[in-house]
Amino acid sequence: MRRTVAVVGGGYGGATVAKALESKADVVLIDPREAFANAAASLRALTRPDWANNMFFPFATLIGRGRVIRDRAVSVDPRGVTLASGEHVAADYVVLATGSGYAYPAKPTSDSVAEALDDLRRTHKELRRATRVLILGAGPVGLELAGEIKEAWPGKHVAVVDPAGELLPGFQPAMVEDLRGQLDALGIELHLGADLHAPPHTGPGLAGVFTVATSGGERITADIWFRAHGTTINSGYLADGRLTSLDPRGRVPVTDLLNVKGHAHVYAVGDITDVAEAKMAGYAMQHAEVVVKNITAQLNGERPTATYRPLPYPMMLLPLGSTGGVGQLPSPDGPFVAPRSMVSEYKGADLFTGRFIEQLGPTA
Repeated sequence: MRRTVAVVGGGYGGATVAKALESKADVVLIDPREAFANAAASLRALTRPDWANNMFFPFATLIGRGRVIRDRAVSVDPRGVTLASGEHVAADYVVLATGSGYAYPAKPTSDSVAEALDDLRRTHKELRRATRVLILGAGPVGLELAGEIKEAWPGKHVAVVDPAGELLPGFQPAMVEDLRGQLDALGIELHLGADLHAPPHTGPGLAGVFTVATSGGERITADIWFRAHGTTINSGYLADGRLTSLDPRGRVPVTDLLNVKGHAHVYAVGDITDVAEAKMAGYAMQHAEVVVKNITAQLNGERPTATYRPLPYPMMLLPLGSTGGVGQLPSPDGPFVAPRSMVSEYKGADLFTGRFIEQLGPTA
């Protein structure tokens, strides 16, 4: 008798788990969206709307043997998932993979592909009209957005503001120095250790001239701005405590096996977990590999033994357009600073599109 695996959330971790297990069990993927969205590609989709279809992978083709339910989970218990419709999806195994929310355009806000593409085209038109761009946040998202804008429109002036006093704290000095050099070469203006006295009077992503003052006494005039900071863990459906208690940041406590603590048949992957590491897509996919091994072992009547150990240092591939960028990768000798050519080859050239087509199937 085949077992049922309910996967809540079809992001990087959830889609990987569902795809890998659909030949071994009856997989039910629960997500209100129409497609898996490769958020790593969303910023290029903004600057190149003709390319935007490449970031969406419809669940209808991604999950060939399983069942896709376009709905939201409102509660989870050890026996299954309750949906907003009132349906209870009974399951032998549950995988929580709802990830986190982030400001548009880094992550689409619409559940349908057509509406998400319309949003990107509409914002592209606003951005195309602007000559001066302000980005709030100098983390990976803000810097990648700056790089994509500069590649599409080298003549636009781009300023990035962040209250942090340094770029990418915790990464190797050589990587940060390389990053600074590339940002300078692109003409991207950094304002670190500074905050705004008040936000722009226009909405994010809408063209319109404004001037803002920073806490450092500078005045910045721009025509459009974007928010590139602030992450929200998507765990509200667990707030009733029927499955587990969340930590103060809304994260799910997990074991080294990535079980939700206290539940041998319930797992969690990605941003929703309390694993002590940065919340990044690459880590979610590594979590997924561990969970697939453990559920497969349980389906075969074996004891799960695959464990997840976070690295003692962060890793990242941060493209600046299709040919630039910096990276830090693991190696036997510790963190390895990747040259821009490697960053371009591995990520910047197509933002993992080819990798996901091979793994998940065709794009929208």
